[in-house]
Amino acid sequence: MASVLAAGLGGVIGYLLRKKVVDAKLGELEEIEKEINSAKDKAKIIIEDSKKEAGTIKKEAIIKAKDESYKIKEEAEKEIKLANGELQIKERRLIKKEEQLDNKIAKIEEKEENIEKKKLTLIKKEEEIESLKVKEEEELERISGLTKDEAKDILLSELQNELDHESALAIKEYEKKIEFEKEKLSKKILSTAIGKAASDYVVETTVSVVQLPNDEMKGRIIGREGRNIRTIEALTGVDVIIDDTPEAVVLSSFDSVRREIAKIAMEKLVADGRIHPAKIEESIEKAKEEVGLAIIEAGEQAVLELGIHSVHPEVIKVLGRLRYRTSYGQNVLVHSIEVGHLAGTLASEIGADVELAKRAGLLHDIGKALDHDIEGSHALIGKDFLRKFKEKPQILNAVAAHHGEEEFESVEAVLVQAADAVSASRPGARRETLETYLKRLEGLEKIANSFEGVETTFAIQAGREIRIIVKPDEINDDRAIKLSRDVAKKIEENMQYPGQIKVMIVRETRSIEYAK
Repeated sequence: MASVLAAGLGGVIGYLLRKKVVDAKLGELEEIEKEINSAKDKAKIIIEDSKKEAGTIKKEAIIKAKDESYKIKEEAEKEIKLANGELQIKERRLIKKEEQLDNKIAKIEEKEENIEKKKLTLIKKEEEIESLKVKEEEELERISGLTKDEAKDILLSELQNELDHESALAIKEYEKKIEFEKEKLSKKILSTAIGKAASDYVVETTVSVVQLPNDEMKGRIIGREGRNIRTIEALTGVDVIIDDTPEAVVLSSFDSVRREIAKIAMEKLVADGRIHPAKIEESIEKAKEEVGLAIIEAGEQAVLELGIHSVHPEVIKVLGRLRYRTSYGQNVLVHSIEVGHLAGTLASEIGADVELAKRAGLLHDIGKALDHDIEGSHALIGKDFLRKFKEKPQILNAVAAHHGEEEFESVEAVLVQAADAVSASRPGARRETLETYLKRLEGLEKIANSFEGVETTFAIQAGREIRIIVKPDEINDDRAIKLSRDVAKKIEENMQYPGQIKVMIVRETRSIEYAK
């Protein structure tokens, strides 16, 4: 029961409490609603005020925008007016230019028409001139009796004769200008050089004579059944000639070294008196040693005589072999020494390198000591040999160029060639064989006869001069001058010779008539 009452009391109390809470909440809600309504009223008032203010701002903004647009429009209109004005000015200018161009085009067209008319007129005149030219040529051919080609040939011939005459006059004038000074200076230099380097020559032959104490020695030299003489000839390569010449034996060979070895060996055998194959062989070996030493001594003496330094021993040895080498009967070592002296003197006279000229002059013919073993020109052989021993390029060029195998690269090379010609062309310095002499004369005449207008030729003065008789109706005086130069040039290109060769043209006109 109590529990029921308690439960009921609890329910009443709970109800009352809930009601009080609800009433309290309702009161709060009413207050809130009043505040909301009040806020809404205030919001309406603010909105209305804002709308009124916004309308006012809008009106003011529209007014300002209209004012700005009016200003912009006015400025744009001003700019458009200015642009239109400039465009109008440009249009007027363009119109003027178009008018000017039209005028010019009209004038050009007018000129073209005039030019075309003139062109047609010129074509007509050219046709008329060509027609007149043909008529004139026909008339000239009729009057002269010559065709156009014949007349042309005559004119060309006359022109050629005039050119020959003018070239001959020019050649004469040039030669006159340089002849006096050239001859004077060259004679002075050459005479000075020759005077300073003068030397005597003894022309060598291809035989040596060994004197015997008596004719009985001839039999010993021959030996039993000729064994001794055969041994000597086999070991030396020399012909031993034993004839009726009293107390003398002749040794013949073109190789001077072999002939010298045979001579020394023969003299040793004759002095000893014991002549047999073993003794002959021993004597020849000793003679070879003596000749070898003599070769070295000769090379050293040549270098010493010219005051040349730093020459390789092998070069000295080969140079010494020239002591036993002859060219046209002239001793080559003596010739080389003289060429060295002459080249050095010429170099000192003109201010060139004296030492270089001396060295090149001494070595210029060294190839002649080797040309028996090597084929080719002795000048080029000498150049190749000296190159192995580090000789200067100027020396090599002078050696190779002294007979024209190479172009000159220095003044000293030219001086060596000149000194070589002077040494070789001295009276008595060289002796040519009859065969070589005749070949040179025949070669000179053959070269001269190869030119047109030559009637006959005569090589005279031992080949130092060639006289050419020309046909007077084919070669006139002017062409004779040119012919002499052409012949001299061809001789220089095709022949080798010591000194110089004089070319003389003889033109003779003969008029023959008989009185009857």
